[in-house]
Amino acid sequence: MGGPLPEGDPAPSDGRLPSTVRVDASTPFSAYLHVPFCRVRCGYCDFNTYTATELRGARQDEYADTLIREIDLARRVLTDVGALRPMDTVFFGGGTPTLLPPGDLARMLHAATGAFGIREGAEVTVEANPDTVTPEVVDTLREAGVNRLSIGMQSAVPHVLAALDRTHRPENVRTAVQAARAAGLAVSVDLIYGAPGETLADWERSLEAALELEPDHISAYALIIEDGTKLARQIRRGEVPAPDDDLQADMYESADRRLTDAGFSWYEVSNWARSDAGSATPSPHRSRHNLAYWRGYDWWGFGPGAHSHVAGVRWWNVKHPAAYAQRLALEESPAAGREQPDAQARTLERVLLRSRLAEGLSIADIAESHRGRVAELISDGLIDPASALRDRRVRLTLRGRLLADAVVRALTD
Repeated sequence: MGGPLPEGDPAPSDGRLPSTVRVDASTPFSAYLHVPFCRVRCGYCDFNTYTATELRGARQDEYADTLIREIDLARRVLTDVGALRPMDTVFFGGGTPTLLPPGDLARMLHAATGAFGIREGAEVTVEANPDTVTPEVVDTLREAGVNRLSIGMQSAVPHVLAALDRTHRPENVRTAVQAARAAGLAVSVDLIYGAPGETLADWERSLEAALELEPDHISAYALIIEDGTKLARQIRRGEVPAPDDDLQADMYESADRRLTDAGFSWYEVSNWARSDAGSATPSPHRSRHNLAYWRGYDWWGFGPGAHSHVAGVRWWNVKHPAAYAQRLALEESPAAGREQPDAQARTLERVLLRSRLAEGLSIADIAESHRGRVAELISDGLIDPASALRDRRVRLTLRGRLLADAVVRALTD
């Protein structure tokens, strides 16, 4: 069910933004639609998700109607602070969005499109568990306007999937990809490395299996042990080993080498997109929705526990689906709190997010008192010297990607 919500100021019951806020019509706008339901809770997961026994009165069959009420509220709130902007990207995340009937996802998308509009060529993504993807599901999603499926593969090795409490059958990943391709959807697959008992050979087997699927995009995330999860408790009791940092570094280097050789380019530390042969332009297969987060654009997060950012204001919804539904049934905002970060906090966030991108971070975006540390990071082999000197941008080397958190600390502490 995830960690605690951030501390912040109380959010008004009507959801109105501060009177001083005005949106910039040139800033892209995105929508995130959270579906907080899972059949089984994975041992490593710290997301705001709920199995059937944890819903305590919330109903999956009423969820689409509840979320649509928040879409109606968002339209009213955003109309008050400037002209509505059509959505550049839409992302259904979870949880497992495809646990809901595809018609419910379609209704949610149609409601958001009707409220805000959507740009021609917008990216519309649905996350999916491989076992929930059928030709009928993807056909309904395509007809609704979805054009990208993000499939939670995680691993191709059964004992690794078991260590992560993943219940899908490895062969169903290929079936899901084939169904998505037949419907004309772009395909991304997600991988996790560093699970208890996973060897470098296991990881390379998963990489090869992912590449054989010929996806457009691959995400590869190091396993992080979150407090309060089943896996954290198992490690604390000595039942399974903690992730090995050196082995995870070897796994990352292997991923980058193999993906690059297969025609993928990294564009964020944990994300690679298929590149068009011979093209000097960025890959069209990058996740535009995630780039909106990393670049600090505006988005509204719909659903329990979802976070939003509009014109420098951040807020977050109550976590439990029952509390979320109750607020909206009373025609109240589901926001639990909000904040307006000051200039120092915004600088920290900009460095934290944009330094992870292949396009890099402008040195001008670093606090003047810390710009001298760029030279030290170049000497340590963490920043590309040509980019810093020629383009005045901080771009991470491969070694820098492995030590990205250390780069951020050097540029902000």
